[in-house]
Amino acid sequence: MSGRKRFIPAIFIAGLTALGVCGCSRSVLNYQIAESIGTVGEYENNSPVETPKMQAEREEVEAEETLEEERLQTLEQAETLAEGYWYEEAIALLEETSSLEGDERAEEAIAEYQDALDSLVEYEGEILHLNFPNLIVDTDLAFDEDSYAETYRQNLITVSEFEGILEQLYANGYILIDIHDLAEEADDGFGDITLTAATLKLPEDRKPLVLSVENLNYASVRSGDGIATKLVLDASGEVAAAYTDADGVTRTGAYDVVPVLEQFIEAHPDFSWQGARGIIGLSGKDGAFGYSVEEGSDSAWESNAETVRQIAAKLRENGWTFASEGYSYSYMSDMTYEELTEDITQWEETIGSLIGDCDTLIYPYGSEVTYTSEESVFLTGEGFCYLVGLWASDDYLSVTQTYLRQTRRSITGYILENYPSYFSSIFSVTQILDDAR
Repeated sequence: MSGRKRFIPAIFIAGLTALGVCGCSRSVLNYQIAESIGTVGEYENNSPVETPKMQAEREEVEAEETLEEERLQTLEQAETLAEGYWYEEAIALLEETSSLEGDERAEEAIAEYQDALDSLVEYEGEILHLNFPNLIVDTDLAFDEDSYAETYRQNLITVSEFEGILEQLYANGYILIDIHDLAEEADDGFGDITLTAATLKLPEDRKPLVLSVENLNYASVRSGDGIATKLVLDASGEVAAAYTDADGVTRTGAYDVVPVLEQFIEAHPDFSWQGARGIIGLSGKDGAFGYSVEEGSDSAWESNAETVRQIAAKLRENGWTFASEGYSYSYMSDMTYEELTEDITQWEETIGSLIGDCDTLIYPYGSEVTYTSEESVFLTGEGFCYLVGLWASDDYLSVTQTYLRQTRRSITGYILENYPSYFSSIFSVTQILDDAR
């Protein structure tokens, strides 16, 4: 019922006079009028109109209801922040919301988040870095014994294997961090960055995990083989993977590492430390995300480049970072200085110009340059100060003033099948291995 006064027809005015003559009480009169015009129970004492006092009381109630709704939304926002370990931000949000001053719910939440913040402990163990390839959606199509089948079997893993690994990592206390969480950066004001090892504080029962995706250009897979062939933005603007099923229908959804991990974090927000996702490695000559982007490479290269820009922007917004894997995806240790500078420059002009600033380099095949060489000086001078090699016997990490160097453990079908002991302290290969293998 709005605050407007209802129009009372003349017949009721006449009725009023008649009832007054016969001595009918005001309450009875009000009820009869209210009953006639359909307002029984709406106003105080069934008054046929809303008085100024009644209006003020109603508006006060409505204002309090609106305020309470805003309080609940703020409490929910703070809870979401805390689930992602943004404890300080959650506390600040509640303390800075004036409508929650003195609110018992806010005070309890602040105390809870402060306790969680105070309970964080310095992590002193090894830092795990796992590197993943593309995922196989349909094993019947991928392992169909054609000329590509064995390559897929050895180099890729399946969606179910990836999901199983995530479940075990989560159950075993691992939590995603950003590689940048491992170093403190100091800018001298002239563009030069100095690194120092960071103190990583996590919940006591959590272990850090850096995750990366190897060379996400989809150049090594064919459409129709049961594997995603590109990333897309879906109808809601989120990043999804597209693959063609056995009936020739192109589907979009959680069909590769990026959307599957997003789906997992949505279900388990405490698997990600303060919004961390993973590093997406990209080379150059075969494009990015399934799109050819080199000038003149095909008639769609300009629209492809814009698509890559949009996907990269969304990925960054969601917490993903990027790494160069060089333009040619070649052994960098075998390159001369001139070859390396040309390779990196070409990458920066093609892929780097589309994805934005990039300070991380994943060495193709783990082929690292010598760190006392002019090649190393060139790489750090180009801003690549987070350098990722390949795991040999342990999870290596070192931080110098000019670079952070880490090793990654590559997870492929071949390694899962032939060297399961590589992961025995992290997850059980026998529990996640796809039966189709």
